[in-house]
Amino acid sequence: MNDLPELYFTMETYLFPMLEEEIGELTAKMKEFLRIVEMIKPSRFINSTLRWCGLGRPMKDREKMLRAFFLKSVYDLPTTKGLIENLKTNLSLRRLCGWEYRGEVPSEATFSRAFGIFAEEKVCDTIHASLVRENYIDKIVGHASLDSTAIIGREKACRKNTPKLKLKKKRGRKSKAEKAALSEQEIAEVKTRRLEVQPNRILPENLADLPQGCDWGGKRDSKGKTSYWCGYKLHLAVGDGEVPLAAILSSASLHDSQAAIPLMQMSSERATILYDLADSAYDAEEIKDVSEKMGHIPIIDPNPRRGETIELSPARKMRYRERSTVERVNSDLKDNYGARHVRVKGHWKVLCHLMFGVIAITVKQLFNMLE
Repeated sequence: MNDLPELYFTMETYLFPMLEEEIGELTAKMKEFLRIVEMIKPSRFINSTLRWCGLGRPMKDREKMLRAFFLKSVYDLPTTKGLIENLKTNLSLRRLCGWEYRGEVPSEATFSRAFGIFAEEKVCDTIHASLVRENYIDKIVGHASLDSTAIIGREKACRKNTPKLKLKKKRGRKSKAEKAALSEQEIAEVKTRRLEVQPNRILPENLADLPQGCDWGGKRDSKGKTSYWCGYKLHLAVGDGEVPLAAILSSASLHDSQAAIPLMQMSSERATILYDLADSAYDAEEIKDVSEKMGHIPIIDPNPRRGETIELSPARKMRYRERSTVERVNSDLKDNYGARHVRVKGHWKVLCHLMFGVIAITVKQLFNMLE
């Protein structure tokens, strides 16, 4: 990776010993948090929207609050109130975020407003994209594994992600001309399969087409049992070493295969990939064709529902075993980085909450590859 070995050596040799003399012994979580801050350098992503421009009451320092939200993710704190209590009672954590006195820690409402701005400005998406690009310049990712995981929401399911307009119907019997016009309109409104149009569209168009509202979804596990939940679905593309390359949040009802092409487009913009690995849910000709056009080799488990099952060759079976990396990242995100307790509502806020954990895992795995 670019300057990652040099950064690792500098932190282990100079930064950590210096901080231990200043604030005391550093725990493993503190070191993980410091690696995130030093590698990301949050000040780079505080744009003019997040800074005080001299009008009205000065805003609280958004850079310190961005650090605090990373601290919340690393320590897997379920609520902002718990984060504030830890900052006020733990001098070391407070000083690592940039506040000297407990009275300087912002209120819960201030944290909430700052989080809303981070979600609206898509700060976490920008950080993660920059992080992957900077550390994968002139590098090759052997295997990019695709999969999704359920995200339980704390909001009501929307009735329809694409509501139809209700038009007033004309009273009386329709003429033959009106019936013919209606039949033509119905034929024109027949939707084309999303997988058929995705290869011909760019990434922003494909992302805009995906449903984003909270709704009900179901997923079958490896034991054949189907579980249902109300919320969202997080789609991840994970590279070698369990490093997340791209993340997309959609409605829970979206089928996994419909997020595959946008995931491949997003991850290909950030890194050079050789193989795309996916389970039988992604067994579609359109996905394989797009992967091959990008210069990748798709290795997708054949779907038994498509007639005769064609087994993978022994060499492809060995490479397919690497797909377990994405499952481990999904598990790590839920168990240790806050994906099990989503307390915010709305697509962009839920995505922002999850991306803090995705970024933390990305930094952790990049440093783990050096050890």
